[in-house]
Amino acid sequence: MTSMQWREMTADEVALVEAMADVIHEDHPEDPAVFAERQRLHPGGCLILELNGEPSGYALTHPWIYGAPPALDVMLEAIPANADCYHIHDVALLSTARGTGAASAGVQAIIDHARALGFQRMTLVAVNDTVPFWSRFGFTIDESPALAAKLATYAGHARHMSMAL
Repeated sequence: MTSMQWREMTADEVALVEAMADVIHEDHPEDPAVFAERQRLHPGGCLILELNGEPSGYALTHPWIYGAPPALDVMLEAIPANADCYHIHDVALLSTARGTGAASAGVQAIIDHARALGFQRMTLVAVNDTVPFWSRFGFTIDESPALAAKLATYAGHARHMSMAL
């Protein structure tokens, strides 16, 4: 039987997240300081997946402003006081965790967290052909020239997506 748990990341686990990100996101590298800052700014939105007691994935999420997705590998400096949506920066699993239902469980935990904080909308940037995955939760593609320009730091066919909560 598989034991699965999403739990809050601690500041001491930033290096662990960096190591997982290096394996999972070879095409989207980010400075370790980005992970540390996300954890410091919004610890409740930074999660570690444990599968059978082993760290097997992570999620980085935080309040943000709709229509202004943070670029990759950029420091936020602060959570905006006028944040009007909850942003999923990354949900990433090691290959050993794929196909276990862990990603769906993590996304549901994030949705529940955003609702508990009172947000009415969630956003994300879908990369690596993940639009179908995110669509299963109710996310839809936001088409606008302004958003397309903001996605220039993302490789490939990045798509800004949002959903009402």
